[in-house]
Amino acid sequence: MLLHVNAFQLDIDSKQLSFWHSLAPKTRLLCTILLVFATALTPNGRWWTWLVYGLSVLGLVLLSKVTLPVLFKRIAVEFAFVVVILFGTLFRSGGEVVWFWGFIKITTEGLTVLGSVTIKALLSLLMLNLLTLTTSVPALLNGLIALKMPPLLVAILASMYRYISVLIGEFNAMRRAAVSRNLTGNSAWQRQVLGNMIGALFIRTYERGDRVYQAMLSRGYQGVPPVFDLPAGGKRDIVALTLTLVLALLGQAIYII
Repeated sequence: MLLHVNAFQLDIDSKQLSFWHSLAPKTRLLCTILLVFATALTPNGRWWTWLVYGLSVLGLVLLSKVTLPVLFKRIAVEFAFVVVILFGTLFRSGGEVVWFWGFIKITTEGLTVLGSVTIKALLSLLMLNLLTLTTSVPALLNGLIALKMPPLLVAILASMYRYISVLIGEFNAMRRAAVSRNLTGNSAWQRQVLGNMIGALFIRTYERGDRVYQAMLSRGYQGVPPVFDLPAGGKRDIVALTLTLVLALLGQAIYII
C-alpha cells in the first residue's frame, strides 16, 4: 500500500559525512533555493545554461553520497504527477509544424517548451530531494527559522511531519476494519466506502488536532518550534554560497556574452 509510514522517512542520508553535510542547514537551504530559482527562471530553449546547472547538480549528488536508488525512486513518483502538465505544453502553437493529425499539431515551439519545462522540473526535483534526503527534519525547520521564515508556517510544517504517521495509522486501522467486514463487491461500492472512511478520518483528525493544540498550549507552547543548537556556519558555508552564486550567474552569462 502506498500510504506507509516509511514513505515519509525523509532524511535517510542525514548521517553521511561529506562537504555538503558539513554545511549549516540554512546554507544548504540557500544553495538549493538559488539553484532552483536560477533553473526555473531561465527562459525556454537555453540548453547550454541547463547543461551547466545539470552538471553542477549531478556533481553535488555524487559529492553528498546520497542513496541513488532512493533518490531516483522519489523523483520518478513525483515526476509522474508533473507529466500530465508537461504533456499539454507539447501542443503549443508557434514555429514550424512537425506533425499533425486533424486539428492536433506538434510544432517546434511546443517541442522547445516541452524540453525546457521537463529539464526545469527534473533539476528542481533533484535539488529538493537531495536537500530533504541529506538534512534532518529538525535541522531543516531550524534552518527555516534562521532564514526568518514565518513562524506559523514552520509550526505547520513541523506538526504535519510529526503527526502524519498518526494519520496513516488511523487510516490503516479503518482499512483493516473494512477488510475484516468483507469489503468486497464492485468498485462503485468500494469507492463509496472509501469516501466515507476519508470523511470520518477528516473529522477524527480535526478533533484530535484541537485536543493536541490545547494540550500544547497548556504546556507553554507559543507558536514557535523549539530551536536546537546548530552550526552557525563558517568558511565552508561562504565558499559554498559563493560557488552557487557564481554557477547561477555563469549559466546566464553564456547567452549574455
